[in-house]
Amino acid sequence: MESNLEVTNISEHGFWLFIDEMEYFLSFKHFPWFKSATIEQICNIELLHKTHLHWPDLDVDLSLEIIKNPENYKLIAK
Repeated sequence: MESNLEVTNISEHGFWLFIDEMEYFLSFKHFPWFKSATIEQICNIELLHKTHLHWPDLDVDLSLEIIKNPENYKLIAK
């Protein structure tokens, strides 16, 4: 079964990502790599292994666990 993956909205504060019946908000505060990205770069996303997201144009990789609980993970890149 293929996963449903879609960026549903982008605002000045972050963007909403719909994955398999769940919607997540990725704030630019917690995920600064996306703040200067274009709409095309944010929307070019791949879901690998059902829990790993990859944005090839931005060289960003995130797990669903990080997206669900960003406060538990320290930023590595600035």
